Amino acid sequence: MNKLKDFKIKKMSPLFLVAEINRSIEFYIKELGFEVDFRYEDFYAGIIKDGYSIHLKVSKSSIRKGENKKDNEDIDITFSVTNIEYLYEKLKNQSVEVVQSLRNMPYGKEFFVADPDGNIIAFLE
Repeated sequence: MNKLKDFKIKKMSPLFLVAEINRSIEFYIKELGFEVDFRYEDFYAGIIKDGYSIHLKVSKSSIRKGENKKDNEDIDITFSVTNIEYLYEKLKNQSVEVVQSLRNMPYGKEFFVADPDGNIIAFLE
């Protein structure tokens, strides 16, 4: 049995499909405090915050996302954070779409937001 032991994952970057790269970059920078890590032409970029990254790729299929995803709480990524009440208050008073209000769950406090393309980001403490 071949067990893959001789390598290490150094970083993970989920890929979000977006309709407009500039709009998405602006959202993540202005609303969520990310920075641009890199940009490749007008269709691919990496954003980063506190060493954690998301890649953004322009795709026509990003248009297929809709209310069904939000209604079903289909989360694309979860960030474990500190000071979640502060973060929630800041984001709900900005132009960020809150999909799930701050709530207490058996595993902690959480809330969800959507980016302009309907990608659902969960914050958990």
